[in-house]
Amino acid sequence: MPSILIVEDEKTIVDILAFNLKREGFETAAAYDGPTGLEMALSGQYDLVLLDVMLPGMDGFEILRRLREKSDVPVIMVTAREEERDKILGLETGADDYVTKPFSVKELSARVKANMRRTGGGVRTETGDRVSFGPFVVDRALHTVSKNGAELELTQREYDILTYFLSLPVRVVSREELMEKVWGFDYYGDLRAVDVAMRRLREKLEDDPADPQFILTKRGQGYYLKR
Repeated sequence: MPSILIVEDEKTIVDILAFNLKREGFETAAAYDGPTGLEMALSGQYDLVLLDVMLPGMDGFEILRRLREKSDVPVIMVTAREEERDKILGLETGADDYVTKPFSVKELSARVKANMRRTGGGVRTETGDRVSFGPFVVDRALHTVSKNGAELELTQREYDILTYFLSLPVRVVSREELMEKVWGFDYYGDLRAVDVAMRRLREKLEDDPADPQFILTKRGQGYYLKR
């Protein structure tokens, strides 16, 4: 049974989340402060983390930053802070999604399921275990991407984006299509999440992200992978 870690200092909210997630078939555990939340998230026991921003001991952004140094477990930030800069900071730090309180339990459940689906298999591409383009080799059997023989450290989301592009003929892919096919058809996140993910993937693949050679943008239309 999939297990979700709730990192939230308000017990009432933890109880509501745990009750509804258990009804959806998830196991849950809770941490009520930042340091405990980070320790539990790093344990590798959980399939997804619901992470509040305002926490005693360590805020959610710092937890996420430290977590992303060692883990690509899906993280949905759940917070009362609605400022756009906080959403962007969360996405840039490595959050997979961002919801603000008060939130619909049904909507949150849909987002949890969408993010859980991507770690349950991700995007499938054409037959064959290895695809090469430019200096890159994508090995789907090993779930790795290497550049000039050196393995790159991609998150699950970044890997799914890359393999989705490789499953298509070379063409422009809109942000909406990426949101639907990679994030999940019932994902309700901000399209800005696509731009942040594409920028992070570009930083890892390109020699000079400011002058990309492989992940290119078609203004007003979307992105395409040159190969």
